[in-house]
This record gives sequence, C-alpha cells and structure tokens, in this order.
Amino acid sequence: MTQSRVLISRLQDKAKAPLLAPGVFDGLSSMMAEKAGAEALYLSGASFAYTRFGRPDIGLVSMSEMAENVAAIADRVDVPLIVDADTGFGNALNVQRTARVFARSGASAIQLEDQTLPKRCGHLAGKSLVSALEMVGKIKAAKDALAPWNTLVIARTDAIALEGVSAALDRAEHYSEAGADILFIEAPQDTETMREIARRFADRIPLLVNMIEGGKTPLLPLSTLGDLGFRLVIYPGAFVRALTFMGNQFYADLLNNGSTEIWQDRMLDLQGLNTLLGTNDLLEKGKSYDGEAQS
Repeated sequence: MTQSRVLISRLQDKAKAPLLAPGVFDGLSSMMAEKAGAEALYLSGASFAYTRFGRPDIGLVSMSEMAENVAAIADRVDVPLIVDADTGFGNALNVQRTARVFARSGASAIQLEDQTLPKRCGHLAGKSLVSALEMVGKIKAAKDALAPWNTLVIARTDAIALEGVSAALDRAEHYSEAGADILFIEAPQDTETMREIARRFADRIPLLVNMIEGGKTPLLPLSTLGDLGFRLVIYPGAFVRALTFMGNQFYADLLNNGSTEIWQDRMLDLQGLNTLLGTNDLLEKGKSYDGEAQS
C-alpha cells in the first residue's frame, strides 16, 4: 500500500481519532516527530521559510528549494508526508510540474491554495484570491499530473477572510467537485463557523483544520475537533514557535554567561544527540558493506 493510500485510509476511518500531523521543516524535525509517534507529517512552507531563510511566509520560497527539502525528509522518515505547495508556483502548467516533482521527491499529498502570487500566510492580512474557476483548473491539472503516483490533493481556500463564509463554502464545493481528496477551508474564526463547514462537507470528504498559536482559529483539543467533524489536524508552525522561544533565551544566556552550564539539563550532550540520530547503528551498517570486513 502506498503512503498516499495509507493516509487517505486513515482519514476515512472514523472509528479512529482525527489524524494529527505535526509541522516539520527538515530531516531532523521530521525524524523527531516520527519518533514521538506521528502517523503523518506536514511540511509547512511557512516553517521552511522561517528556518531555512529566516524570512516570513510571504511567498519567498521557490518550488525547487521546497522539492529538495521534500526529498531530504522522505529519505529520513517512513510515514506519509503532506507537502505545502502554496499556489503551485504559477498557473495550471506550473502546478503540474510542481505536482510531478513533489511526488517524485516523496510527497504523499500536496496542498494547493487559491491565493494569487505572491502568497502569504493565511492568518495574515493583505491576501488576494484567484477566481474559483482558475483554482478548479489547477486542481484538475494536479490530479492529472499525480495519477501515476496516486498522490492526494488538498484544496485550500482563503476566501473566508476576503469573501465571507458562504463564498468560501461555495468555493470548497467547486474544489471538491474538481477532484480534491481533502478540503481545507482556512481561518474559520469561531466554532460555529467550524460546525457550518463540517455540516456541509464532513460526510463527503475529509476536512483539514489548521491550529496556529495566535492565529484566527480557536485552538481546540484534538477530541473536540474530531467531534466537530475534522479528520486531519495540522500544527504547521508550533515547533518553530517553541524552538524560537527557546533559541532566543539560549543565545542570550550563552553570550551573557560565556558558557552553556545552566542549559545542561535542557539539552542533549554529544552522546545523547548521536543516540537520537542513530549514529552507531548507521556506522555499523556501513561496516557491513566494507569489502575488507566481508573478505
């Protein structure tokens, strides 16, 4: 069974709790999330922009940069990888190229949104949208391109902030009819709107909800989100926010104190890091291919 099939089967199994896919941005964060028990991972374009370039989520990341990262993560973990493909990096033909490259690199699902270029975080002001018709074309283009891999398409609309809830639901209806496998209606601002989304779609197609600390959508427990009707819950930037909170304090303490002494109980030493990375196991595996060892 392909990872894409594993993912959609898990989302369709309503006897299980919603699937929580933590946000990751590189091989190390992905490996740690998998070790912690994650059944799927979400490669966040925002978190990649934050950590790779120290820049905000305003459309500065290129397709090839993201694809390289997809391949690095897919080589490190064995769970489905959901990839934020932003707008597809252009028109429908760009979407097809993006979809093929991401699928070859190891994506189990790609997420496309209906913003114009350059895009920005769905919880920031100043966004604009392409027409629903153009987005439908992008979804169909992605589905055609992804057929050899059976990679899933997540269709995201940012229309709530710009056109209102009703228009966002209508857009989502069109995107579902176009062949989207999962719907993502971004930034509902209260639980009643979340219920309205679920009433319209939850019985027909898996719904994704985005949990952002300080964002527009209420932060709710996984069980509550499941009761509302959502099947896929992402925390795309949570680890980066935790990491940056810790990092600011760590660097300040190091430079003020000239030592990491007060951090010793809050960090891995060299042996601990090598244990986490599986260094010894990897070196032993390398020895098994050593020509002298086999002679």
